[in-house]
Amino acid sequence: MAVSINSVQLSLPQAIIAGFFLVLGFLYFAFQISELTRVLLSTFVTPGKPLTSFGPRGSWALITGASDGIGKQYALQLAKAGFNVVLVSRTESKLHNLSLEITSSNSDIRTEILAMDFSKNLGSDYERLAAIIKDKDIAVLINNVGQSHDLPVPYAEDPEEEVNNIIITNCIGTLRVTRLVLPGMSARKCGLILTMGSFGGLLPTPLLATYSGSKAFLQNWSTALAAEVEALGITVYFIQAYIVTSAMSKVKRSTYMFPSEKDFVKSTLAKIGNRCGSVGYAFSGTPWWSHALFAWCILTVGYPFGHFVVHQNLVMHKKIRARALKKAERMRLEAKKGT
Repeated sequence: MAVSINSVQLSLPQAIIAGFFLVLGFLYFAFQISELTRVLLSTFVTPGKPLTSFGPRGSWALITGASDGIGKQYALQLAKAGFNVVLVSRTESKLHNLSLEITSSNSDIRTEILAMDFSKNLGSDYERLAAIIKDKDIAVLINNVGQSHDLPVPYAEDPEEEVNNIIITNCIGTLRVTRLVLPGMSARKCGLILTMGSFGGLLPTPLLATYSGSKAFLQNWSTALAAEVEALGITVYFIQAYIVTSAMSKVKRSTYMFPSEKDFVKSTLAKIGNRCGSVGYAFSGTPWWSHALFAWCILTVGYPFGHFVVHQNLVMHKKIRARALKKAERMRLEAKKGT
């Protein structure tokens, strides 16, 4: 038996196969349209979980990497929302200044500070942190502490100290702080664990290999943890962030693509639990709107061209490295002339 489709004669088996792929193509197209609709609604319309769902006013929030940039904004905005804050970072003087800034603007908010260098991985530091939070109901944990490379560098040339510091700070530090907080949240069956990730964890990033790998580790660890504790009433939310103006990114001027720390954190706290542009990653989100659309493009369109995307990342970071080395050499020569 033959079947005619648009004047093309097909045998019955051929017609069945053609119909199958036609239906499959339609279903794939419908899925992509529905996913894009979800991304747009999640990013621009649907609010996230309110902060009050994790603890009443006067509960405590713990923020690591709190003295500068994004971490500082989390501290300021959570304090404004009524949370007492435990501020943990490396530089004690900056923590004192931030504590004063918070309490002067929010007279009923209490602060605790702890200066510790996460790259040292000292047991005594974690013991001090455990003592600080022992009698506090930590409703929100912001895992913000992180370290990147001083400049893009081939892995074989990356100093061993920098490699170790990145892994210890980004991975070990995040895991150890979370283990201190989890028992209290589990007992109260409530809490938020928000961990800062990066597009470097979504896409392999040549010349930032160790940093990229550390963020990919946190992505999978956070997702696994989220599934484990969801039934306990604990929300785990992993932030897939692109470039934000900060000392780490070395971007100073904010744009629609590179938001300020203040705007970025504001959008994050407003979208807790929303996936936004995140595709295929449960318990993760890209709250800033341009990052959300960029993530959707990468994860939907980019992955079929993965080798091309990784190559473009390599080209971009080679240029960044060349500019940085050229600048360093120019400064060295100027300093030599000055002597």
